[in-house]
Amino acid sequence: MYMIIIILIVVLLIAAIFINAMQQHRAKADSERRAELAKQRAVIDETESVILACANMPISGRMLQILENRVLSALKTVNEHASTPETKQKLANTEQKIATQTSSAVSANEFVLPDNDKLIIQYIQAVKKLRILLRSEHSKGKVESKVFFDEDKLLERLQIKVNVETLIKRGRAAQQSNMLGSARQYYEKAKKALENQNQQDEYTQTRLVTLQEWLSEIQNNLKNVNAQDRAKKQEEERDELDELFAPKKKW
Repeated sequence: MYMIIIILIVVLLIAAIFINAMQQHRAKADSERRAELAKQRAVIDETESVILACANMPISGRMLQILENRVLSALKTVNEHASTPETKQKLANTEQKIATQTSSAVSANEFVLPDNDKLIIQYIQAVKKLRILLRSEHSKGKVESKVFFDEDKLLERLQIKVNVETLIKRGRAAQQSNMLGSARQYYEKAKKALENQNQQDEYTQTRLVTLQEWLSEIQNNLKNVNAQDRAKKQEEERDELDELFAPKKKW
């Protein structure tokens, strides 16, 4: 009798340990599933935000396909872990969008700098984010090396153009306000950024010529201003000397 009781106690202990282990395993699996869902939803939100920001940016159709494929991959993972009608519909819409997209090339002439400073900041942030996402997809083996280098080069040139055109915009505003020193600093920064490019193209060459012309114009204006200041100072000094050595009036 005692032996049976002992056996039952042992069986119950083993069962309790087994049940506890199963519960812990399920809890761990559920926690990992929630973490993975949160991760993939963050990927979707992040990528869709970048796609939205790219609406008025001259990026290639191939880059858009890379972004859409990133969303598609995340959606498939979400659908595997927690399938819902909304997720299935979004998955179908993304697949259709990718199927109708073309990997068209992008023209450098399409670049237009936004007028609003806030939009310019968003523009710069979007280009930087694009390069990060492209590098991430390449490291995962989802983008071929040639495609990665070609697209990264396009984004690098776009990033340079945004930075240079922003500096030029501020330089022109400073020059028109007769803040020649500030204008010169903006132009010199833009010039240096262009000169640091290993591969010069029509844009960099044209802009370098224009920047040099503006810098020469500022230099000439500063020389004229300095000459005028010196002449004015000399005139003031002569007036002081004339007054000092002028014959004293007799009263």
